[in-house]
Amino acid sequence: MTDIQAFVDGVVDGRLSDSEVEGWMRNVFDNGLSESETVELTHAMLHSGTVLEWPEEWKHLVVDKHSTGGIGDKVSLILAPALAACGLKCPMIAGRGLAHTGGTLDKLESLQGYDVSVTPEQASEMIQTIGCMIGGQTGEIAPADKRMYAIRDVTGLIASTPLITGSILSKKAAEGLAALVMDIKVGRAAFMRTLDEARILAESIVSTGNGLGISTRVTLTEMDTPIGFAAGNALEVLESVETLRGSGPADLEELVCIQGGILLHSTGVCESIDEGAFRIHDSLVDGSAMALFEQMCIAQGVEQSLFNSEHNLLKGLGLLDSELNTTDFPVPQPGWIADIDAMALGTVVLELGGGRLELGDDIDTAVGFVLDAHVGSLMVVDEPWITVYHRGELSVAHQQLIQEAITLSNEPVDANSRIIDIL
Repeated sequence: MTDIQAFVDGVVDGRLSDSEVEGWMRNVFDNGLSESETVELTHAMLHSGTVLEWPEEWKHLVVDKHSTGGIGDKVSLILAPALAACGLKCPMIAGRGLAHTGGTLDKLESLQGYDVSVTPEQASEMIQTIGCMIGGQTGEIAPADKRMYAIRDVTGLIASTPLITGSILSKKAAEGLAALVMDIKVGRAAFMRTLDEARILAESIVSTGNGLGISTRVTLTEMDTPIGFAAGNALEVLESVETLRGSGPADLEELVCIQGGILLHSTGVCESIDEGAFRIHDSLVDGSAMALFEQMCIAQGVEQSLFNSEHNLLKGLGLLDSELNTTDFPVPQPGWIADIDAMALGTVVLELGGGRLELGDDIDTAVGFVLDAHVGSLMVVDEPWITVYHRGELSVAHQQLIQEAITLSNEPVDANSRIIDIL
């Protein structure tokens, strides 16, 4: 038995204390692992629990996507039902918020009744009948990662290539995937701050994924500015619903369509990524993706009545807390928005209670912000550029962070594609 296998066994059966698990991972954080050791770690984590199995006739259609996280990154909520609407099967095992980045499970749990605890049997039934599900790690699936992930969250052990690779792919491989697209964020609000760092992680993900028998592609995407207009758990669900109804922000829609297109191409359903992207876009416009999102939420505990009327959709699906305060921030002078610091704004949301500072912290799903404009927008003096949703009064420090997060230019600014590269 190798040291890696012994470590994973000790994580799962409790023989190793939290401090011992942290110590082992800190050694990996400081010294790294070889490519073969990373595959070995991921394989051991994968087989620490149940591996989902699918009918032979469509197991080649089972796909998923994962992101390293970002401010306003709600792609998963939209992409899973869109993939299902295009004929793929997406058993998405997602995570919770990690440091300043939001978590898919935390966002979905802001919908009253949504249960992220899906057993393998429930997952199988949902994939058969709906084509998608989004749930968390149960005791059956990659239990080693569930514990390791929680400890990494509060001990500063996030940005380790082997640990990130093992965490992501142990869960994904346990889904019995044929194909995976990995979205690695790059920038000041990403765990990978530089393109070189991101490429190192991309190579690790691709080599390990392929080593586990999964067709794996990577998108490198910019994470300097917030994705879309909304950040904060409940607010991001509302923006996801808008996108599923064909009226989402352009940058968010681009990420959904391109990543979905990659998976439709990887599975052979479409002849090119572009064709696949158009198929995904059609599912947003024609309502088929939204219909499956509703079915998924209902199957996971949300009352059907929540989706039964346009009135409920317009009223925010019960996600808007009437006790919240809102504060608008105007631009100090006219000009084009050249930059919005996602890290500064993400820090504010985290400290307002929208994320976890320590393991076990409760999250306030209602707090966050909505941008009134984005990079490239022309602003007039005193025009609001952001609305912050918060409880009590905003501190002077938070007000200063928000005010300093925007950069204006006297010259027009183009909004570029977020996608840097596809590997």
